[in-house]
Amino acid sequence: MPSPIGSLGVELTGTAVTRLVIAPDEREAQAFVALPEIDGSDFLDEVFGRLSEYFAGARRKLDLEYDLGTSGLDGFARRILKEAAKIAYGRTRTCQEIAQAAGRPDASRQVLSILLENPIPIVIPCHRVVAGGGGIGSYAGGGERKRWLLDLESRDVDTV
Repeated sequence: MPSPIGSLGVELTGTAVTRLVIAPDEREAQAFVALPEIDGSDFLDEVFGRLSEYFAGARRKLDLEYDLGTSGLDGFARRILKEAAKIAYGRTRTCQEIAQAAGRPDASRQVLSILLENPIPIVIPCHRVVAGGGGIGSYAGGGERKRWLLDLESRDVDTV
């Protein structure tokens, strides 16, 4: 699906999002069916509609079911992503804060590595985890996309 941060490849299993790829490369893109080619269904309309509303600033919570079961992540990585999923729209936390909340305060570098491999960015809003020194930090989709997402959410926090 098209979005302001590039095309998105969304993988679903049943009614759960299992993977989201920001700006998939040509090889990855072949694994996804283009949005215009998908036969309509109420469920798909809902998923893509919620994502579109989020990017338009009209939705703060995607409220999409997700499943990390096929991701191959270990227990600590799942705890990190669970903590990232708790960060409210328009708010941020540092890698150190996420590491502490997950019970491993010495693991902030590992937190960053896990977030860079988040299989469901945006749905699990890892863009809301920032560097401890005041910078925005790294993001699987790149710094410009992370800045765009943070700007969208900070702008809409006051108006929505």
